[in-house]
Amino acid sequence: MRAGPTQEEVRRHNLGTLLRYVHVHGATSRAELTSRLGLNRSTIGALTAELISAGLVSEAAPRETGRAGRPSLVVRPESGRVYAYALSIEVDRLRAARVGLGGRILEQYETERPPGMSADDAVQPLARFIRQMRASVPDDARCVGSGLAVAGMVRREDGMVRLAPTIGWVEEPVGAALRAELGEDGKFTIGNHADVCALAEHARGAAVGCDNVIYLYGDVGVGAGIVAGGHRVTGHGGYSGEVGHMVVNPYGRPCSCGSRGCWETEIGEHALLRLAGRSDRSGRDAVLAVVDAAMRGDSQAQHALRQVGDWLGFGLGNLVNIFNPEVVIFGGTLRDVYLGAAAQIRSRLNAVGLPACREHVRLRTPELGTDAALIGAAELAFERLLDDPLLS
Repeated sequence: MRAGPTQEEVRRHNLGTLLRYVHVHGATSRAELTSRLGLNRSTIGALTAELISAGLVSEAAPRETGRAGRPSLVVRPESGRVYAYALSIEVDRLRAARVGLGGRILEQYETERPPGMSADDAVQPLARFIRQMRASVPDDARCVGSGLAVAGMVRREDGMVRLAPTIGWVEEPVGAALRAELGEDGKFTIGNHADVCALAEHARGAAVGCDNVIYLYGDVGVGAGIVAGGHRVTGHGGYSGEVGHMVVNPYGRPCSCGSRGCWETEIGEHALLRLAGRSDRSGRDAVLAVVDAAMRGDSQAQHALRQVGDWLGFGLGNLVNIFNPEVVIFGGTLRDVYLGAAAQIRSRLNAVGLPACREHVRLRTPELGTDAALIGAAELAFERLLDDPLLS
């Protein structure tokens, strides 16, 4: 039987806990750290000194407090000196950023991803963005890792995109292509787009303080990031959250995955635009135009929005019954659908969801907007440092 943790293990755990708190909450006084972490003042002082020595945080007196007595020193993450690279491969664009400790985006680049672009071709501009950012990094800065979000099913251990029908990829070795192009800088921790958005919103956005969360992301396809008991639900191999391929209408339309009647065929971008008589258009602007037309009284747009909202609430009711979340966040074009059809969605949810599962559920839009994927990808990269700040 193993003895309890050693003093060294406790110290490393406490270092990680303190760094994680400052990383998530930003500048924090020593007094608040003492209260929140349940450690005494001298321990907080010693841990802070060690993190300062490692170049991970800084400490300074607060600005004028207006209170008598000696103010508590404020601990801040070294956002400008400690950073991660974050990439996002999406249906219509490629994005890259350098994200500082504390979740602050320091630099950001993006370009269009035209239809039919292969994985090899997509890697080229992403690698170029990283080289550009690398050239502007201060000499004393430290990269702690890299994260990648992909709109598809990605094998975690090697970054193989098993299936991404909305971008036309099957068995594409994106991870290997990045490593070949970037060498050491090409070692990425990889996650599904919706999954990393859920991670970001849970840590810094609309789901702060909630341990059971569903983040629904939609454009052409639909996926979900799920947090249960404060932990991401990734499944064996990392393929969980493919809720867009939950069959809701067995006699419905064919899906790009090869099945029929998948949820995304009823609530995705193509479904809304088809019902609104606008199949010749695509993209976020086209979805917004339908929502706007519905708000102005266009009967066909209103019908389209009601139909998609009804199916959205139907599938959501099933997810709520299974996962019993505290909050559901609608991202991508589903945000716009939700804002235009909130009453319809809630009505169907109430009809399908069990009262005990759905009566407390809050429906929300993202607070981090389009930055969620990059911030979430960076969180994947920061995880190893936050678990043990003294690892080199």
